[in-house]
Amino acid sequence: MSLPRTPGSTSNRQLPLADRTALITGVSRRRGIGFAVASRLAAMGASLFLHSWSAYDAAQPWGSDPDGPHALARDLSAIGGKVESMEADLRSPGAPARLLAAAVQSLGHVDILIANHAYSTSGSIANVTAEDIDAHLQINVRATLLLIKEFAAQHDGRRGGRVVVMTSGQHLEAMPEEIAYVASKGALHQLTKSLSCDLVRRGITVNAINPGATDTGYATPELYREVLKQEPQGRWGQPEDAARLIGWLVSDDAAWITGEVINSTGGGP
Repeated sequence: MSLPRTPGSTSNRQLPLADRTALITGVSRRRGIGFAVASRLAAMGASLFLHSWSAYDAAQPWGSDPDGPHALARDLSAIGGKVESMEADLRSPGAPARLLAAAVQSLGHVDILIANHAYSTSGSIANVTAEDIDAHLQINVRATLLLIKEFAAQHDGRRGGRVVVMTSGQHLEAMPEEIAYVASKGALHQLTKSLSCDLVRRGITVNAINPGATDTGYATPELYREVLKQEPQGRWGQPEDAARLIGWLVSDDAAWITGEVINSTGGGP
């Protein structure tokens, strides 16, 4: 005799996101958190719409992925499910609306939004500039809010609406050399509860993740060693660590979790 299926359960526990589509921003490097999240959600059965802006990575010390974002989309499609991609500079005020419109046109209703993109430069209060502050707030805060606005506008109330934003560890320890970045990530932290309150009755949960120090190739050897000294598990976080948590948050198993800022730091700062 089979047990009755409870509300919110899925007929295929191996592919819990088989009927859902996720828009994930900041998927431009295989070593990044965005690619790990996309891989996780693809393995859970989701169709994916990927955002990237490879010009930003190309200007950074770590550089862009040598094969380009389309190769990442190709590799993810091999896991299963549909995968589409689009490059967009989220510093442009109209980019979030264009991105959501393209996702809906390509894949239909978007169930999950992972706002993983980030702009980050170093600078203390002594040398921060107006341009630094504006760039951080435009990309990290304004673009994220506009993405959520467009996502919520197209959401039809069906089960499984999910928003995940990425904050940092600014609430756990001082980060005086990244003052503009702290301002932007602190804003996302503080917005999480209010966004959740606004959207939960529409079937959308909103949570923020602090992934801790994650080895995505950005750290200098000196920084890598310094951070490693503070890690109680003897290693840096890996992109897959954040991806496992996000995969759970967007599943039906986490339907009761909203408005939370979750630290996934391995016990470190």
